[in-house]
Amino acid sequence: MLLSIEAVYIFLGIIVVLGSLFTFADRKNPRRLTSGLFYFLYGTSLLLGSVIPPFYMGLLVLVMVAIVGAGGLKPGSHGEATPEEKMQNRNRLKNLLFIPALLIPVITVIGTTGFKGVKIGDLFIFDQKNITLVSLGVATLIALLAGLWMTKSAPVVAVKESRRLLEAIGWASLLPQMLATLGTIFTSAGVGTVVSDLVGKIIPTHSLFWVVFAYCIGMALFTMVMGNAFAAFPVMTAGIAVPLLIKQFGVDANHLAAIGMFAGYCGTLMTPMAANFNIVPAALLDLKDKNHVIRVQVPTALIILAFNIVLMYVLSL
Repeated sequence: MLLSIEAVYIFLGIIVVLGSLFTFADRKNPRRLTSGLFYFLYGTSLLLGSVIPPFYMGLLVLVMVAIVGAGGLKPGSHGEATPEEKMQNRNRLKNLLFIPALLIPVITVIGTTGFKGVKIGDLFIFDQKNITLVSLGVATLIALLAGLWMTKSAPVVAVKESRRLLEAIGWASLLPQMLATLGTIFTSAGVGTVVSDLVGKIIPTHSLFWVVFAYCIGMALFTMVMGNAFAAFPVMTAGIAVPLLIKQFGVDANHLAAIGMFAGYCGTLMTPMAANFNIVPAALLDLKDKNHVIRVQVPTALIILAFNIVLMYVLSL
């Protein structure tokens, strides 16, 4: 293939490593050396993740955790434009500011649908196993170039702004990878079997409604623990969906997977573990209450979760 998922990680790694160099040089950051080391190691894990042996990658992660635990991660100064300068740029570009943001979903959809199965000679253009993520990476690069062209900015501005956003997120930037790993560990450890046995003792497994209820609620709860519905899905599917809903009641697997993931997303709205959805927006908006986003989302999440339970039950009859 010409463009693999590895190329996307390399692109991200380069941006993060370059940003870490600015953190090292930021004398206004009281923890510039340890903060720079944290982001340098994080960028290295993205850049060389396929090369570094698992044992040493684990050591790298432990060093990052130690830095955070010891209070060595602090945001620095970024030389942002003044409010007046931002207003001038906003008035100059007006609605054109939305173009880079809109390019990302549009190009991602085009890449996902238009490049599926497309080859040049014997090589696929995009990695077919990760075509959506590769398309997203390409879309992000194109949107970045469009933004630089529109604003007449130097490429280094993109690195500096990426560093500013990453430092606003802080340690939470590690959560997606760590939680996905946690889901794999849970599945390999047989947590799904434990869940299945526990469900069999608590609810009447001969009742379709109660099994559907347990599956959807379990997806939401496990997602709240893991912070990621993708991590919760293999555990709950192995424990409840496959042995009970699919094999015992003959529920359509496509309906089950789609609605089950949607139920998991309801848990995403209600947990600080889903840092990229709930903690990051609070940090970027400088909200005093870091859990404000979660509190606002809880009523909606509960209503949608109840709807998912009813919908799965009706479609399973």
